[in-house]
Amino acid sequence: MSSLVSSYGHTTVTLSSANTYSYDKKTITFREYCDLHTGPQGVDTFGNETFYMFGDNNYEEWSDLLTEYSPPPFTLPRHLPALSFGVAGPGSGVPFHFHGPGFGEAVYGRKRWFLTEPQSQPEFHPNKTTLQWYLQDYEKVKKEIFLHECTIRPGEAIYFPDKWWHATLNIDTAVFISTFLSP
Repeated sequence: MSSLVSSYGHTTVTLSSANTYSYDKKTITFREYCDLHTGPQGVDTFGNETFYMFGDNNYEEWSDLLTEYSPPPFTLPRHLPALSFGVAGPGSGVPFHFHGPGFGEAVYGRKRWFLTEPQSQPEFHPNKTTLQWYLQDYEKVKKEIFLHECTIRPGEAIYFPDKWWHATLNIDTAVFISTFLSP
């Protein structure tokens, strides 16, 4: 992590609130983000008060790093890849949401994934962090619907199908890249 800060600390990053709809945005330097927002997630801090670096960034500033990345060697017919890069602290994550298909890969640290099929919307409050959901609602939800779960480690990737509900929980400080497949 310190090598990322020494190389990219001066760059400006856009943070999104870590609630389901990611409405709020905040712009700071990468160094400020690492200093202020990558510590362990507070259990009492709601999603709209938690800011997360993922997507929404100037990829020209990160291009030398991203050109080193080799996305998973899988594609979908008539779909193009778009990369999204993130760094986050332990206990942080993105609550349940859905979008088009893609891959999530851990570069550093472990990331837990929770997925459900499109017709099985899990019960969740859109302003709870994934950590709050896990501590307060996980046991109940996994009795009500089938949750696909796994933990990915550095060098491992997961495919998330189109419109599947999914949430993530960073177990450690994490660096990750998602490859979104868009038609």
